Amino acid sequence: MTELTFKGKEFVYNHHLSVPFRPLVPHSDKGIGEVDLTGNLIIQGDNLHALKGLLPRYAGEVDCIFIDPPYNTGNEGWAYNDNVNAPMIKEWLAANPIGIEDGLRHDKWCAMMWPRLRLLYDLLAEDGTLFVSIDDNETHRLRCMLDEVFGSDLFVGEIIWRSADSSNHDSKRFSVDHNTIYAYSKNPEWLSERLEREEAHNQHYSNPDNDPKGPWFPGNLSSPNPRDNLRYTIDHPNGRVLESPPNGWRWSRQVLSTKIASGEIIFTDTERGILRKTYLQDQGGLAPSTLWANIEETGHNRNAKYELKRIFPEVDTSDLFPTPKPSKYKRF
Repeated sequence: MTELTFKGKEFVYNHHLSVPFRPLVPHSDKGIGEVDLTGNLIIQGDNLHALKGLLPRYAGEVDCIFIDPPYNTGNEGWAYNDNVNAPMIKEWLAANPIGIEDGLRHDKWCAMMWPRLRLLYDLLAEDGTLFVSIDDNETHRLRCMLDEVFGSDLFVGEIIWRSADSSNHDSKRFSVDHNTIYAYSKNPEWLSERLEREEAHNQHYSNPDNDPKGPWFPGNLSSPNPRDNLRYTIDHPNGRVLESPPNGWRWSRQVLSTKIASGEIIFTDTERGILRKTYLQDQGGLAPSTLWANIEETGHNRNAKYELKRIFPEVDTSDLFPTPKPSKYKRF
């Protein structure tokens, strides 16, 4: 497997093991109702220490994790402890007197993320899922790290979220209008929840022949791949001989005959002479798409900033978290 290398990796590779366990102490004046560690938690503090503090109670128990780490745009003020890899930093500075800050920016970010990803892996349940939001400043490095921590075979998907409600036409290159969300699971057989069908998904179904099974549409009769054993002719009731599609029929002669007998496949007077009925009643939910382009459904950055301002009206906009996610996000 291809391995990502960055300055300081040897110092942070097992750093998550040496992070001390710090107890999580409930604050009754900041909670509602009974304050303990068994319900919903908001933890204030360094997230590396918080993740380690959660391990004794929640290791292998978390079903779903979503993280929104610093995107490392160069304009952020995220903190990083240089003591983690100070020896490497000094050696590298001596050899690279030019372009120091830009050269170290990505290495520091990787060194910050690595132990946190290792702890998140330990917290995740065996059938749980991790979602990580990022943009193109670090997307390729993050993917490599996730492949190393989880294993490339546990990659679930890459989601493209349209995060901007309007394009930046002053951009010198491209208007960057999306974020990337990587999904990983410990379970190689992980399956997504199905989404409910909406009216728009069913518009191409109809019932022109009053079929008692309800609405249907003409489905595919062709094999998805070329198959010589599925190339055979069919006798049409009007005496015609129907040749197979170029790849062959979708099923063997015996199976296709069964479907003809059941009425799922019918003969017609059209040029093709045969069609398959795909019934609406047999269709389940929909697989979620990896393209989130409908901002009315998934929201956008401006939505999120307005929502955050409504929650904290007394806080200056400049002091609010700069990259919140909209609540419409939660639909998926």
